[in-house]
Amino acid sequence: MILVHFRWIVSLLTSRNTISRFVVCFLVFLSIRLVVDAQDMAEMIISRHKSVFNAVPAKTPNSVAVDGPLLGNGSGAAALGGAPDRLSFYLARNDFWRLKSGFDESFPASLASLVIHIPSLNSATYHVEQDFYNAVTTGDFLNGDTALHMVAWMAAQHDWLIIELKNTGHTILTGDTELFPPEKGDHKFVDSITKGVGPDGIQWLKRGFYEDVDIKTRACVSFRVIGGTSGKISLQPGESRTIICASTSGFNGNKAMDKVMTELRQMNQEGIRTARKEHKDWWHNFWHQSYVSVNDSVVEAQYYRSQYTMASCSRDPKFPPGIFGSWVTREIPAWNGDYHLNYNYIAPFYALYSSNHLRQAIPYEAPLLDFMERGKYYAACITGISNGILYPVGIGPCGIETTRKNGIMERQHPGYISGGQVEDEGLFFGQKSNAAYCVTNLSFAFYTTYDPVFAERVYPFIRAVAEFWRQYLQLENGRYVIKNDAIHEGTIGTVNPILSLGLVRMVFTTATDMAKFLGKDRKLLEQWQYMQEKMAAYPEQILKGRNVFRYTEEGTAWWGDNTLGIQHIYPAGQIGLDSDTSLLRTAFNTVDIMKRWRDFNGSNSFFPAAVRIGYPADTIWNELRTYSTHTYPNGFQLNNPHGIENCSTVPNTVNEMLCMSNGKGLRVFACWPENRDALFENIRARGAFLVSSAIEENQVIFVRAKSEKGRPLNLRNPWPGRSVEVCSNKRGTRIVEGEWLNMNTLAGEMLEFKPVQQRSRKK
Repeated sequence: MILVHFRWIVSLLTSRNTISRFVVCFLVFLSIRLVVDAQDMAEMIISRHKSVFNAVPAKTPNSVAVDGPLLGNGSGAAALGGAPDRLSFYLARNDFWRLKSGFDESFPASLASLVIHIPSLNSATYHVEQDFYNAVTTGDFLNGDTALHMVAWMAAQHDWLIIELKNTGHTILTGDTELFPPEKGDHKFVDSITKGVGPDGIQWLKRGFYEDVDIKTRACVSFRVIGGTSGKISLQPGESRTIICASTSGFNGNKAMDKVMTELRQMNQEGIRTARKEHKDWWHNFWHQSYVSVNDSVVEAQYYRSQYTMASCSRDPKFPPGIFGSWVTREIPAWNGDYHLNYNYIAPFYALYSSNHLRQAIPYEAPLLDFMERGKYYAACITGISNGILYPVGIGPCGIETTRKNGIMERQHPGYISGGQVEDEGLFFGQKSNAAYCVTNLSFAFYTTYDPVFAERVYPFIRAVAEFWRQYLQLENGRYVIKNDAIHEGTIGTVNPILSLGLVRMVFTTATDMAKFLGKDRKLLEQWQYMQEKMAAYPEQILKGRNVFRYTEEGTAWWGDNTLGIQHIYPAGQIGLDSDTSLLRTAFNTVDIMKRWRDFNGSNSFFPAAVRIGYPADTIWNELRTYSTHTYPNGFQLNNPHGIENCSTVPNTVNEMLCMSNGKGLRVFACWPENRDALFENIRARGAFLVSSAIEENQVIFVRAKSEKGRPLNLRNPWPGRSVEVCSNKRGTRIVEGEWLNMNTLAGEMLEFKPVQQRSRKK
């Protein structure tokens, strides 16, 4: 609306007419009000959604995904478990790992549990709610006249867990608070754990891995009860106490632990109030970066629950979350809780780019860049390729390789070695595509930001992946083919796996465009572009009387679960609404026969792939709604041991349905259910555009686009057959026509599109 009235406001400001000046004052007030309303709108939409827990978590702690409330700030984290009489906060940090390259020798480690023991709450009722908008967890526990109200939050700007306890019953509450070492299970790795209590009542626990590791690590957690000198708690009816628990690690410096102790000693209620304000400000800013309203409380709640989870576990630039996010509650977590590169590590980040949550996406890069030297070694040693990189299935932070061959693997999984799934020292399962798979999110980030600093930072990685494939592909009968690869773990030696065909095309295209953008490697980019154009076609077959994609050209034809057969569509992004008609038909048939909406591994790619090819929107929505009910209260998938990989499923699918920008250009509501009103604000699209729009009664009301980098915009006309008014904050208003509205933009330009009102015909 501000854009629509821009030129009118300017003309009125220059008028000598008093009434005109009054009108412009009113419009300025209205414009300010609209900005405020936009902020109020985000709060109104997001604050109506919560996670509700009406039973004691049954799977917290766990060696896989937990079912309890999740708290975190992207660095430190806590998962809440335990019954009301023994509330247990399981504490962990993204930067606390055992770091040694070796199979089953490296993993994110749990740190401690903070237990609040109040015996009189034994058998109390359990009710916990998590408010996404303010990132605050509240709990009420009732046992006759005995009652406790809890408020807990992980401070957004400090590694502090703050827990406020209030006696809301009619009896005195007494208990104690204590730190306990983690449940380590059966592993024999040597660690150091010490704990104690200072004279000022501060309890502390320190844990470290110093022996038989590649990188020494240590972390510390400590707490105090504000106003007390011990962990004892005694609350009269109506009385409150606050517990502050702080953590840090050795990666924050040699003095980090001393600093935490000093902060705790100095902490008072004023300091907590300041931290609470900073906390709310951070989260409100996060939610205002983008938001959607889709007129469906089930889908919308899972949309924001997923975003909350990613914001809670991904912010440390050197230590991204592993398979289970930041919530490691037992050791050793399944799959070592590592960065699995044949989709698990990549999938959680899919939605962050379109959702404009770029800060949460930054950590994704670090382990990929840190592993490059080892990747070069594998490329040279296994394939004889120089200047390229080849990645195994599992890595960790700081260049650590979590699946490297060692004595443990030789004893427990000799078949990996004898069966050819280990090459040199690396566990590859026959797959050559891991590094290419990692490029997907870097590609999303590049095309949606065109940030030169980011491009310079990640280009060496993308160049090395492209160089591997430039030298690995074989030219046969005028086409480039892939040999001795695997579509699925262990399907060794196949020819032209469809996933790799899609990923390599994506790598070549991204490397070419990034090289042009940075002015680098002119000769190489010409070769990449040529080879991309000459790659083998996607293999096809007849299944159930219909033409569908074949998983490989030679080898595995089909797979009974998983979604590898459509991942060349998404995340590789090689098929969309602008693709060849016959290719789209094959894609449609494949999706229609697979129907893997609740697949154990691949729902996060299946839903957006269905959107990209224009599968019926009503079907996608109904399946998405069913999918959104198939979760624990914290949003993790029900009876699925995997953790955060499905945090992208609902947000990414909804964003694609609202605002699709692959292929020829930008489309709004291109795959949207009939008779469903919706609006979205600041979805990030290719070309570095922030796009907003709304639809009512099947009619698009407006489209707004902010051009961050002044790149060309090609918008599919949301009002077919009608002229469109384009209002710019830099170039006034103009009328455009056609199926596609193609225009150059300026950096910082705000464009608003509305249909030209059709004149009624005279009788």
